[in-house]
Amino acid sequence: MQDASNSKRLIGGAALAALMATAIALSPGPAGAMGDPPKPKPTVDCSKAANKGKAECKQQSSSNTDAVYNGGYWLAKSGKYEEAITLLKTADDQSDPRIQNYIGFATRKLGRVDEALGHYAKALATDPNYTVARAYLGEAYLMKGDIAKAREQLGEIEKRCGRACAEFAELDGHIKAFEVTGVHKG
Repeated sequence: MQDASNSKRLIGGAALAALMATAIALSPGPAGAMGDPPKPKPTVDCSKAANKGKAECKQQSSSNTDAVYNGGYWLAKSGKYEEAITLLKTADDQSDPRIQNYIGFATRKLGRVDEALGHYAKALATDPNYTVARAYLGEAYLMKGDIAKAREQLGEIEKRCGRACAEFAELDGHIKAFEVTGVHKG
């Protein structure tokens, strides 16, 4: 009887370990990884009526935007581009740069590059320092064969986070591959 009890505990422990490993593998990487860095804490007092219209406060008050972003992100990264776009378009805060960026990402992956450019532009209009959007914008330019504009985005990323950040390395690698093949496979 004790052997059966020990077996159940071992199996239960193994199942828990497998679930935790899956959760860790699926969780976004650290700040600066090609996922998205955590949102910074607003420096604006959002409890004041005068500040309610500011972007920092709009993002705080949005009821479903974080959950929709997380779901849309994983759908897009899993290759379920249409589903990602459909979900992302239900976010309460459509001005959230993360929402616009991943609508752009999924749209670009579907081959609608010109449409994707508009979403990246919206993301960067809200947050010019959003280097993930800049990296994806650079990839979109490579898909259009415009290496000069891709390099321009690489320079903007370097100004914001240096050569060591993941977005710089990712776009730099795509540009180098494009220079060799003349084709962007992203």
